[in-house]
Amino acid sequence: MQGRTPDEYRRSLKQIYDQIAEPRVVAVSIPDWSFVPAAADFGGADHVGRMTGVFNEVAREEARSRGFEWIDITEVSRSGVGAPGWIASDRLHPGDTQYAAWADVIWDRLRGGEI
Repeated sequence: MQGRTPDEYRRSLKQIYDQIAEPRVVAVSIPDWSFVPAAADFGGADHVGRMTGVFNEVAREEARSRGFEWIDITEVSRSGVGAPGWIASDRLHPGDTQYAAWADVIWDRLRGGEI
């Protein structure tokens, strides 16, 4: 997001998505990071949460319009808030525990034949 508008994000995402020629593509949502301490530096939890939702809707629309599979990791990104290793020491990025939770969701979808 970093100060970009949803329209700017859409234009950038279109450029990226339009370069992909693979027959099977999976697009993954932006995780919810409104709960991290550093969210205060980006407009606060409410703003970060709201804008993450807006940007995820843009990404989902663009992915689906191209026939890409969409995997939403929003809920799992919230599921371990407060757990050890959930947030990295920089107070912004996910920790290893959260990355592992995302991987489980993504792998379950891929392995489950839904994609």
